[in-house]
Formats: sequence, structure tokens, C-alpha cells
Amino acid sequence: MTETVQPSGVPSRTVFGHPIGLTNLFGVELWERFSFYGMLLILGYYLYYSLDQGGLGLPQATATGIVGAYGGTVYLSTVLGGWLADRVLGMERMVFYGGVVVMLGHIALAVLPGLTGVAVGLVLVALGSGALKANASSLLGTLYAKGDPRADGGFTLFYLGINLGAFVGPLVTGLLQDTIGFHVGFAAAAVGMALGLVQYAAFRRNLGSAGKQPPNPLPASARPKAIGIGVAIVVVLAVVAFTEVVPLAALPRVTSVVLALASIAYFATMLSSPRVTPSERTKVRAYIPLFIANAAFWSLFQQIFTVLAVYSDERMNWTIFGWTAPSSWVGSLEPIWIIILSPVFAAMWTRLDRRAPSTPRKFSYGVIGMGIAFLAFLIFAGGTGRSTPAIAVLVILGLFAVSELMISPIGLSVTTKLAPESFRAQMMALYFFSVGLGTSMSGVLAQFYSVDAEFAYFGVNGLVVIVVGLVVLALSPWISRHMEGVH
Repeated sequence: MTETVQPSGVPSRTVFGHPIGLTNLFGVELWERFSFYGMLLILGYYLYYSLDQGGLGLPQATATGIVGAYGGTVYLSTVLGGWLADRVLGMERMVFYGGVVVMLGHIALAVLPGLTGVAVGLVLVALGSGALKANASSLLGTLYAKGDPRADGGFTLFYLGINLGAFVGPLVTGLLQDTIGFHVGFAAAAVGMALGLVQYAAFRRNLGSAGKQPPNPLPASARPKAIGIGVAIVVVLAVVAFTEVVPLAALPRVTSVVLALASIAYFATMLSSPRVTPSERTKVRAYIPLFIANAAFWSLFQQIFTVLAVYSDERMNWTIFGWTAPSSWVGSLEPIWIIILSPVFAAMWTRLDRRAPSTPRKFSYGVIGMGIAFLAFLIFAGGTGRSTPAIAVLVILGLFAVSELMISPIGLSVTTKLAPESFRAQMMALYFFSVGLGTSMSGVLAQFYSVDAEFAYFGVNGLVVIVVGLVVLALSPWISRHMEGVH
């Protein structure tokens, strides 16, 4: 450990040159992602496997659509978590309370039968993850002074924690589901989140006063209205979850429209708010093309949990020395690369400092790389049965990982740098809106996938996203100018 200058209220101790609070946020995010991805990778199978296989017997297209819509709802709920942090509780407490709600959701999936357990569990996990995700990332941003060149490296290390959890989660829950049953897999996700909460509570002191107080406290006179809005949100979620007011097959489309409209409203609110200075407003405008690029990237990447989950179950050869691994292990392949490459990228960005590519260029490279990775599946298109070797998909997912490291941790970092002071947590929620929009779109797109249409499916999706990346690359000088000094 060494001593260094930190923002006011943040302990000055460091680990590997980064604020010591990074270790606590690293740990809680690791366990939250363990539980989230461990559950998500077996969720689709639980929905469309037959009753004899322990599933619910839904149509496959409906099941993948639900997974995409659920993922989008998780990120949509970040607006509620961000608002509560900014106006009521502060970011630090929202991380803890969000984890508690996530744990309760996994317990519901483990103990409640049928679609009732799915509805209760997914609503709770969506609300809890939204609160934890928006605020853990924003809280990390407060540990670094503005302009600190260590920030990109710190977010990349934080991303390593995310992917350690994403790697181990599907291995554990998938093996338990395959050998014992789905509900035991869901229970393992609950245990993982519980471990994360214990670790976070034990080392909260490492965060000092960071995120303890809301930056824009809600006046007492406004609280009744806020409570009413909160109750209305819960009622709407309950109605959607427990009735057929929105058909299950339409959920991803509805979620995508809601996220798009909510994003437009959020941008309009920040651009018109008197609390946002002219300089901050310019930076918010520069963020718009990055938002669109991010959504395009995640619309393909999140198909790991929709199309590629089905692809893994029907097209991949998982036989290893005579033993067949669970199909859900496809979710652990890409994190292997992230674990290997994250320290490399963190060291590279720190060493390059101002000589590194600008943020808009990093975004464009990540989006283009994601499109190329999708095109790589064309090599195996037209095959029959489980003819695609798992090792080949591992290599393709290496392209996913390089693209992800070019855009995702950088997106988290630049969001904190461009955020207006009065909208710090809510700006991070807007970042997650772009991830949510891409995630829900992955559910929409998944409904068009079939083995017979693999050439068209992987080809068209890959080419469209490459075009989006090229447009961002062309706009990068304009974006950089409007970021006003943020590299």
C-alpha cells in the first residue's frame, strides 16, 4: 500500500496505485455478477425446456425474448436506483440495499414454482440490480479526482471483477442445474449475492465518506409525490409481471420502446435543467452518439444469453474427453478472455495515458470489432446438429472480449467524466439505458433466429453494426471537441 492524494473524504490508502475503496466495489460487483449471470444463463433453458426436463415448456422464441426483455428491464430500473441515490439515500447505501433485493429475487426463483416464481424473482432481481449497478459504478468514479489518468485503468480492473463473477457463475449454476435441477441453480445465485453483501458490509469503511450523502437531496415537501410515483412504478411492474396485459412474446419490443422513449426524455431533462451549466450541456450532447454506439454494440453482445444460448444447446459440440459439459457454460467462455486481457488493457491505457486513442475512437473500434465477431459465425452457418466445436466458439468470443474492453469499461469511465454534477448517478443510469436498449433489442432480434437462417442472421446483424461503428469513427473529431478536454 502507498499514500496518494484522493478526492476529499476518500481514504488516501491505495492498492496497486488505485484507491483502496476499489477493492470493496470490485468484490461486491464480482458476487453480484456471479449471481446475475449464473441465473441468466439457465433462465432461458428453464423457460423453454419441457416439463419432463424440469422447465416450463414455453416456445423457444418467447423464452429468448423474455430473457432479452428482462435484461433490458434490469438496466431500465437503474433510473430508479440512480434517482434514489441522488435525491434520497446516497450511492453507498443504495449499493447495499440493491444487493439485498437481488438476493431476495434469487430466493424467489429458487423456492416459488412456475411462472409465479419467475415473475416475482425477475422483478426483484431487476429492481435490485438496477440500484446496485448504477451506483457501484458511479461510486467508483467518485474515488478519482476529475482528470485522474488512473480512472480508465481503475474501471478496467473493476471490470475484471465483473467478469470473474460472470465466469464462475454459469459454471456453478449450470453444473447444479444439469445434475440436480434448476431451482438448486437459482439457490446458488442467492448464496453468491449473500456472500457479496457480507463482504461489502465488512469493508464499507474503505469507501470513507464517498457517496454517503445524496448530492441533490429531495425537499421534504416533495416526498409524498415521490412516494406516490414509486408505488405507481411497483404497481405497473406487478401488473405486467402477473397479467397478460403485455403478451410474453411482445415483451422485448415493448421494453425496447420504453427504454428508447425514457432515454430521449432523460437527455431532454439534462439538456434543459437549470442545474446543468453550459459546459456540462455541451458534454451531454457529445455523449449522444456514444450512447447510440453503445446500444448497437450490446444488441449483439447480449445475444450470448439469447441466440448463443440456443446455439450452444443445439449447434455446439460440448463433448470433452467423453464427458458432455452443460450448454450454459457458453456464458463462461467470453469472461475467460476478459480475465486474461483486462490487466493487459489496464496497464496499456495507464502507460499510454494521453497517447491512447480518444474515447470516441475506442468506441468505434469496439463496435466494429463486435460486428466482425458476429460475421465469424458465418464459417459454421449451414451446419447440422452439434457440428460447431466449442473451441471455435471460444476463439470467436475472444473477439467479443477485445471489443468489449474497447468500449464497456471506457463507457463507464467517460460517463462519470461527462456527467453534470447534479446528475452523476442518474447519468450513469442513462449509460445503463443504452446497455438496456441493446439488451432488449437482443431479445427482439433473437426471435428471428433459426438454424436455417444463420447466413442471413449473422451476416446482416454483423454488417449493420459495422456501419454504425464506421459512422462513429467519422464523427469522432466532432465528439472529441464537444467533450471539452475529456480524452
